[in-house]
Amino acid sequence: MVSQAAGRAGGRKRLLWAGAAGVLAVVVLVALAWSGAFAGSAGQSQDALFEVAEGPLTISVTESGTVQPKDQVIIKSEVEGTTAILYLIPEGNRVQKGDLLVQLDSSNLEDSKVDQQIRVQNAEASAVSSRENLAVVRNQAQSDVDKAELDLKFAGEDLKNYKDGEYPNQVKELEASINLAQEELQRAQDTLQWSSILYQEKYLSESELKADQLAVNKSQLDLELAQSKLALLKDYTYKRTLDELESNAKQAEMALERTVRKASANVAQAEANAKAAESEFNRQQDKLSKIEDQTKKTKIVAPTDGLVVYATSAQTGFRHFGTEPLDEGQQVRERQELIYLPTGSDFKAQVSVHESSLEKITVGLAVRITVDALPSKVFRGKVASIAPLPDARSMFMNPDLKVYPTEINIEGGANGLRSGMTCKAQIIVAQYPSAIYVPVQAIVQVKGKTTAYVQEGEKTEPRPVEIGLDDNRMVHIISGLNPGEMVLLNPPLEAGGATREPQPQEGTETQEPASVTREQPAASTPAESTAEPEAAAEQPADSQEPSSGPWQNLSEEERQKMRERFENMSEEERAAMRERMSQGQTQGQRGASE
Repeated sequence: MVSQAAGRAGGRKRLLWAGAAGVLAVVVLVALAWSGAFAGSAGQSQDALFEVAEGPLTISVTESGTVQPKDQVIIKSEVEGTTAILYLIPEGNRVQKGDLLVQLDSSNLEDSKVDQQIRVQNAEASAVSSRENLAVVRNQAQSDVDKAELDLKFAGEDLKNYKDGEYPNQVKELEASINLAQEELQRAQDTLQWSSILYQEKYLSESELKADQLAVNKSQLDLELAQSKLALLKDYTYKRTLDELESNAKQAEMALERTVRKASANVAQAEANAKAAESEFNRQQDKLSKIEDQTKKTKIVAPTDGLVVYATSAQTGFRHFGTEPLDEGQQVRERQELIYLPTGSDFKAQVSVHESSLEKITVGLAVRITVDALPSKVFRGKVASIAPLPDARSMFMNPDLKVYPTEINIEGGANGLRSGMTCKAQIIVAQYPSAIYVPVQAIVQVKGKTTAYVQEGEKTEPRPVEIGLDDNRMVHIISGLNPGEMVLLNPPLEAGGATREPQPQEGTETQEPASVTREQPAASTPAESTAEPEAAAEQPADSQEPSSGPWQNLSEEERQKMRERFENMSEEERAAMRERMSQGQTQGQRGASE
């Protein structure tokens, strides 16, 4: 299979190089033919005359192009990057909606799908863990806040309890102890006083007196101790305990604030982690969905019924130059057009209009279309659209060549037409049932005035004329010339004062003016110009140059450049080219001489 694919690729490359060599050879051949033709023109007599003609005149622009379906579905590759074609439906098959058209290689996508499924599972587990952790953090935060609030409440209650309860009770207890000690002291003093009297009367012994004296001393010490305790409570213990309880209350309040803030931070962090894990899970899921979608897109089915036309076959000219035909094993890129599916029986002609003819053409003009494969049929059409910018591909290949893609809708029956057929579109710009005209080379600019050189007797004199449209062969004379007058086909170019305008297309023949008049189209009215374009569409057959091919739209300046390129070739290169194209060269020289 590899060797067969390599063989096909090698064959395509050889065909491509052969085609490029053939195009170059044809260009050189045409340059040779033109060089001979122009050399012959240079040798013609300056006295060649043309009789001013009057009759039907058709102004048209003829361009070559291809026939394409008017309505079609474009099938593109939607797989990212480049992918190889594993299966390709044969071109020309008629398919129904849902039929397989192209199968692209999906092996890499299948491998990526398995890896991505593993990532999705890991991301899902992380998301679940983050959600559970968030619930735990929220619960712990609420518990910490509740505990801190309870500590603050207790600290406040302890402060209030001490100030309004414990401290007053302690003061009362100490004051009661003082009062009791004072009473005890008073009673002990009274007892000692009576004991002293009784001792003097010898009723009590000395030991009993001393016992009463000790009772007084003890009562005195108890009173002083109770008073000291009250003073200590008021002066020291109360203040210290009050400051401590107030500090505890304040610390509890600050601890509550810290706990609330910490709990909020923990919850916020847990929420962020949960959201990040959820976002990562969704992102991995989206990647998996994208890979699955890309895998599905490797199988391209027909969206509608139609005829299979490869995009490489439908594209012509500069768009197709250097492009290999679509085939199995070929690498295709994203958004590359693969297949065209015509959805109707209507066709259009795609042509490229040279910038020199752009001013003459407008949308809606009637067109006469002939197809090389159907020489006996003539189709009608109308200009549907003209591109606002020149074809970028043609500018890339030749910066001096600017052509504008133009679409022409083919009207009426399209029996026999197929996509890709080569056609020639003659765009009818204007039709005159009776007009005065001369060849374009008879008109020059002299000191800014449009001038024709008229033969009067044996003398020629310049005469200003007013001209209308031209088709690069014949120009419409509005005023200044009369039918039957003779004008020079090669008027003199006065030094610094005369330039030819307009330029003739492809070197119009000047030796047989009578034949030009004979081949003018039959008369028609302006009302018939769009309804019957083919009735007066044929042009004077006075040109010796080829009527079709890549040189058809070249201007005089472009032809001159082509001749200069050929003249710059070495003798060896010219000899090799003549040897390869000897037969074609002989035919071209024969056509030039005729």
